[in-house]
Amino acid sequence: MTYTKSKVKEKYIPKSTRLLDQVRETLRYHHYPICTEKTYPQWILHFIKFNETRHPKLMGKAEIEGFLSHLTIRRKVAAATQKQAMHAILFLYQEVLRPPMEEKIAPIKSKKAKRLPTVLSQAEVSRMIKQLEGTHQLMAKLLYGSRLRLMEVVRLRVQDLDFYRGLLTCAMEREIKTVQPC
Repeated sequence: MTYTKSKVKEKYIPKSTRLLDQVRETLRYHHYPICTEKTYPQWILHFIKFNETRHPKLMGKAEIEGFLSHLTIRRKVAAATQKQAMHAILFLYQEVLRPPMEEKIAPIKSKKAKRLPTVLSQAEVSRMIKQLEGTHQLMAKLLYGSRLRLMEVVRLRVQDLDFYRGLLTCAMEREIKTVQPC
């Protein structure tokens, strides 16, 4: 006889009467991390305060979208922050409140910040390399001057060096690089 696990997720019914305690209790029941157990109730509290302390059962899609859009437009939060707030509120409506909300939520989304890579000047790189000694200094020079990746430099062997022709050959998984001196 074979047993199959049911795909229907068992709903937990919290014992507490206070809403935020119910949220914490349900999070604990589903084995969420402690940081989530602290963060979700805070977002739910912000949501309730934003909507003039109305109970979430009396609110719906419009209030949720209004709050999440407010985070984007007025508070200018990052996309990850808005997403965290949305997941906290969705958890409240799907796991704690009865009956769960069926509507799809479509707030104005925050844009992900474009981050430029940090580029050091030649003088900064030179000063940094001078602070290193021995093997670490040699590795830093190879990384900077030869366009090799870190693991390629770490796995270099003496037989990869051709002193006669002044070449360095690095064979990694699928490609072979030959680096010529400048």
